[in-house]
Amino acid sequence: MTGYQIFWPLLAHVALVYGLYALLGLRRAQMVRAGSIAKSDYRENRGEPAESLAVKNCLANQFELPVLFHVCCILLYIADADNIVTVGLAWIFVALRYAHAAIHVTSNDLRYRSPIFAAGYLVLAAMWVWLAAWMLMS
Repeated sequence: MTGYQIFWPLLAHVALVYGLYALLGLRRAQMVRAGSIAKSDYRENRGEPAESLAVKNCLANQFELPVLFHVCCILLYIADADNIVTVGLAWIFVALRYAHAAIHVTSNDLRYRSPIFAAGYLVLAAMWVWLAAWMLMS
């Protein structure tokens, strides 16, 4: 219904993932240059130092709930169930993922991170409910 508009939030999330990979690489390189860890520690997976662990965990988190987001957006498009509301919800989900990631890689304070995650969870649930309702009505 909206052309390709539903795919822009997907691309914005992909940009977040690439940004997190870059940040992880930068933090790891800084630790190697500082001599606090050897390159071989990464090659042999001896554990992640605290300085980059939050980024690594945040990156892993982008392949959990957001996988359902990507699938939902693609199904909304295929079913012709995307509309201004679903595109808006998709942008809200991605904005919440950016906020969640920013907190995750900085303070990592659960008082702020958890409610943002929960909000994204609910927004995504609304997208899935809309898809199910659309299929039932068709």
